[in-house]
Amino acid sequence: MDKKENESLSSRELETLKKIKKTQMDDYLKGTVSGSVTASDRLMKELKDVYQSAAYKNGTYTLELVNDSLYEWNVKILRVDPDSHLCSDLKKLKKKLKYSHILLNFTFKDSYPLHPPFVRVVEPIVTGGYVMTGGAICMELLTPQGWSSVYTVDAIIIQIAATLVQGKARIDFSAPANSYSYFRAQSSFQSMVKLHGKNGWYTPPKSEG
Repeated sequence: MDKKENESLSSRELETLKKIKKTQMDDYLKGTVSGSVTASDRLMKELKDVYQSAAYKNGTYTLELVNDSLYEWNVKILRVDPDSHLCSDLKKLKKKLKYSHILLNFTFKDSYPLHPPFVRVVEPIVTGGYVMTGGAICMELLTPQGWSSVYTVDAIIIQIAATLVQGKARIDFSAPANSYSYFRAQSSFQSMVKLHGKNGWYTPPKSEG
């Protein structure tokens, strides 16, 4: 990363990148490297690109690495279309539960970017918006059939936020806490992949966006 790139990052972001590089080097020297070189290099680039993206800088979303791992990210969507019901629900959520975001969890395989990340909603409980049982997200670009290695994480996050609104997502305030789980999300996602692999994907008319 050159000096100009450094100047566009905060001290916290630079520290995160340095910490990851050190961890990778330590693991390499100990022979305990996790993931793959290709995936790690791509994810480092993705992380830098996110830190420099307009959507991240203007507060549309935030990002944190889980346990400082490049292979698991928590993303909080903070802003959606202000005219949407989902935006109103997020304001209501802040009054009720003291937070106003949609928390997404991204997990990446060693084969990334040849294979897509697995993305799920962690909280709050959402109805509509193409969010399935367990919190998995029904989007073709997140499946093996629809994925392309040229997709960036920043673009995926922005697309998910738009898809939630397009799908008329609403927050289910009556749902019990912790209704979502990784394993339930994986199960419903795999079922969805098989179904669409057999029947294809529905393409809405242009009038629906």
